[in-house]
Amino acid sequence: MATNGSNGRRKSRKWLWIGITVVILGGAGAAVRGALKPNNAIDPNKLATIERGDIARSVVATGKIEPRSTVEVKSKASGIVKQIHVDYGDIVRTGQVLVELDKEDLQARVRELRANVQAAEAAETAAVASLERNRVDAQGPDLPFLKLSLDRANQLYKEGLMAKSVVEDAEKIYQMALNKQMSATSNLAVARADITRAKAQVAQAKAMLERAEEDLRNATIVSPIDGLVLSRNVEVGNAVSSILVVGSQAQPIFTLGDVSDVFVRGKVDQADVGKVYIGQTARIVVESFRDRKFAGRVYKISPLGVEKENVTTFEVQVSIANPGRELKANMSANAEIILEEKPGVLLIPEAAVIYDKQRKASVEVPDPAQEKGRRKLDIQLGISNGVKTELVAGLGEGQKVILQ
Repeated sequence: MATNGSNGRRKSRKWLWIGITVVILGGAGAAVRGALKPNNAIDPNKLATIERGDIARSVVATGKIEPRSTVEVKSKASGIVKQIHVDYGDIVRTGQVLVELDKEDLQARVRELRANVQAAEAAETAAVASLERNRVDAQGPDLPFLKLSLDRANQLYKEGLMAKSVVEDAEKIYQMALNKQMSATSNLAVARADITRAKAQVAQAKAMLERAEEDLRNATIVSPIDGLVLSRNVEVGNAVSSILVVGSQAQPIFTLGDVSDVFVRGKVDQADVGKVYIGQTARIVVESFRDRKFAGRVYKISPLGVEKENVTTFEVQVSIANPGRELKANMSANAEIILEEKPGVLLIPEAAVIYDKQRKASVEVPDPAQEKGRRKLDIQLGISNGVKTELVAGLGEGQKVILQ
């Protein structure tokens, strides 16, 4: 009996181990089958949706915002800065006073030269009067009368009716008048020379006065344009030199710019410049206004390319209306010159498109029935902006595509 009980327990343990082994082997087989079975699920981050929107094909010119016109204001007069009426950032109008130099020496110089002009004019008046006197005397208006008196006196003397002394007096008076006429005639040339010299002195004095008055006016420096003060380069008490004296070496006092109309000066590759034309629409983006696009137009294309590192580019200038003056000089900007634009079309991400050797386009779409969970479809594309591409045919709005 004891032997039968022992055999029963051994059989029970045997079947227990067999059951455990079967369970383990079944689980291992299921795990192996699960590991070998392909996973058809597509990562949601790899999926994109076909959407409808606007797209434009464009050429981008990268550059800086520049005022359409910029002026360096330099002084025509030398002197010390006495007053500054504007600062950078101020809006100025044509003729508005910007800076005044110290005028004391200039005003004294003007007074001195005005006195010189008056003296020269007085000398000219005296020379003219002298000429008139000599001209009258040279004509000898009394000579005919005096000659007649002398002849009568001689006749009466011959007839014994007049004393010799009376004849001598008449002859003396006539001779004096004749000498006066001869002297006046010779003095006419001198008087004319004096007048010429006096006129020259007057003209010289007036020219010097005009120059001094111009210097005095130039000591008040005014704005030559309507615009914005971009920079100020002097302080009260600084000495400035006349541009008329030192030329281009004269220090700029202000830099002004008309920023109501600015432009981007950018570079366009030679492969694209043939598609750009004057008046072409452009959209400008600047770092300070990333969520805003400014409207512009191409207004200048350089006819001469510049080669650098074996790449030839052409300068293109895109004008931008800036009435609010939000755009500042030297801001970095990208001018997107629109070559072609289509509104309300189907758009597919460029990252989802597959191109073969013949540049035929296709995409992959999710398909759980396929071995890899995806299926390849041929599509037809339109214009591209480098990020998204127009989808002409092959898929519909809302469909999912797999990003490559």
